[in-house]
Amino acid sequence: MQSWIDFLTSQHATFSAGRVTGFGEATAMNTAPTAGTHGSRLCDLSHYGLISVSGPDAASFLHAQFTNDVANLADGHAQWNSWCSPKGRMLASFLLWHIGDTYSMMLPRAIQAAIQKRLGMFVLRAKVSIADQSDSLVRIGLVSLAPAVTRKLGVIEPAPDGGLRISASGSCDLFLAPVEVAPTNWRALAAQAAPSGADVWDLGLIRDGIAEVRAETQDRFVPQAANYELIGGVSFKKGCYPGQEIVARTQYRGILKRRMVRAKVPHGFTLRAGDAVYSPLFPEQAVGDVVSAAMLSDTQEVLLVAQLDAIRGDSLYAEAACGDLSKLMQLPLPYSLPSDAN
Repeated sequence: MQSWIDFLTSQHATFSAGRVTGFGEATAMNTAPTAGTHGSRLCDLSHYGLISVSGPDAASFLHAQFTNDVANLADGHAQWNSWCSPKGRMLASFLLWHIGDTYSMMLPRAIQAAIQKRLGMFVLRAKVSIADQSDSLVRIGLVSLAPAVTRKLGVIEPAPDGGLRISASGSCDLFLAPVEVAPTNWRALAAQAAPSGADVWDLGLIRDGIAEVRAETQDRFVPQAANYELIGGVSFKKGCYPGQEIVARTQYRGILKRRMVRAKVPHGFTLRAGDAVYSPLFPEQAVGDVVSAAMLSDTQEVLLVAQLDAIRGDSLYAEAACGDLSKLMQLPLPYSLPSDAN
């Protein structure tokens, strides 16, 4: 993959902590227009890793581990999915797709190795092979800042030179390409979309209300707290999987106390995944956690999981280093929260 990094560098990419932050003055359009305006952005997704699971038992093996219905994931389609601890809390969330006898999952590189190792511990006698695909396929994101309402999500289509295009969400398409042809694909996409930093992909997922579990937020949320059933990431008709009893009890007994919302961060404050948020309604404790954050220009948007009472009371606040609190502005999601959050 060094050849791909070298190519990005030749395109004036700048890097920080393994992520592309921009493409210099000549190509950068890192300031995103507001939602509803036209425009697309192109970004490198090398900070994600790929795990492939293949073999005759791949579908049944993954079906018994993950929250979604892998057994009925059709060839040539993708779904959002998650893997939980025995306590029903999300250890990972990821886009999963099915091509032939292989299932592939894309998740943050920071947790990939640990998740891949843990997954291997459950193979036992299953006829499956688990491999790191990260150095075989380049990941490119195309983000529309005016997403089409009629998009077919989860559909996989062929892309030029043996690549694939996956409609990941209302705003985001994932392009996969062999390393040797990825520069050609990038140039073709750059003719219709401005190269930007990786935050634009985060922003697309934030506006689409899709939570990503990262190292800072592992084992904190049941899937429903992160609205995962609302994006089709949980099946309540499948059999057992780790944490299934708790996930099902949460769904059917109405015991959910927290939900995920989208918010704008006030100027002068910066939030990161895992940071706490507060509310004057609960002065002695934090009321929630930031799931993901994206900064474009001087505006930051976040997804955060918080107590329902603080959400209903429109009482969510960021805390500055000096201890001062400033109110977060709640923003709409593309789906409706159920009555437990109203």
